[in-house]
Amino acid sequence: MRFATRTSLIVALVAGLIAVFLVRGVLLNIAASSDAAGRSVTIVMTRQPVAFGAPLTADNLREVPWRTADPLEGSFATIRDVLKDGRRLALVSLQRNEPVLANRITAANQRATLSTQIDQGMRAVTIRVDEVRGVAGFVLPGDRVDVILTRGEGAGQEVAAYADVLLQSAKVLAVDQLSDERQDKPAIARAVTLELTGQQAQKVILAQGIGRLSLALRQANGAVEDDAVRVTADDLGLSQGTSRDRLADIEAKLGAIATSAEAAGKVADRKLSEFEAQMRGEMLRAPAQSSPMATPPQGRPAFSGSVVTVTRNGSKTESYNVASER
Repeated sequence: MRFATRTSLIVALVAGLIAVFLVRGVLLNIAASSDAAGRSVTIVMTRQPVAFGAPLTADNLREVPWRTADPLEGSFATIRDVLKDGRRLALVSLQRNEPVLANRITAANQRATLSTQIDQGMRAVTIRVDEVRGVAGFVLPGDRVDVILTRGEGAGQEVAAYADVLLQSAKVLAVDQLSDERQDKPAIARAVTLELTGQQAQKVILAQGIGRLSLALRQANGAVEDDAVRVTADDLGLSQGTSRDRLADIEAKLGAIATSAEAAGKVADRKLSEFEAQMRGEMLRAPAQSSPMATPPQGRPAFSGSVVTVTRNGSKTESYNVASER
């Protein structure tokens, strides 16, 4: 009994020590978290709205406290960090009290051009659009669109017409000459600039020469690509009726050609009959006409045959002696 009691006391002491260490670790973690949450650093924010392309200065920036427990990637701790290497410009319109992030402003002494907004390895390609293909002007910088290639449109080509989704979820960099993502008013555009990879840029440039490109606006933040399926005239239910119309048109043209050929043949037959009748009449009148060849020279036998008069082109007349068989 003494051994069993002693063993139980030892086990209880060990379990108590383990519990104490576990509780101490939990309390230390909570204290560290509370201390980190209580500490704060500064972060640079805008003091007033900054338009696209406007420079950042000490007058339009300010430093505000920021908790270290919620770090903001790309932020600046002090105004000096923003301005120490040179002038920086806003790549988008910044609102009042908006954090200044590295990807929303230019590098030091860099111009606020479209090239500064293109991600690494990407290209900017412009597509010609109109008020319809540009989604009625509702495509704005920062939106995502699908690019659709249509071929075979036009009268008499509906059967071969089809549409393919050439690109999906392409980012819009600019509309006409506007690249400000804060632009919120629709405007009729003539060109839309997209951010594409090198191969996608080649596809778009080639497609503009062989078909018509249109844009389809995607849901905001909807970057998931769908399965692209070709749409043809069969899917619209137009091919059967169009085929009948084209067949009827071809039959009508063939009928007109046959009628013209038949009329031309009748005219040719009539002309040939008239010519043959004229030749027969000339041959029948020929023996009654006098000709120097009808009276042979003295001492020669008289000519036995017929004289044929041929009228050429309706005016020129020539006579020929045709000997008769005996």
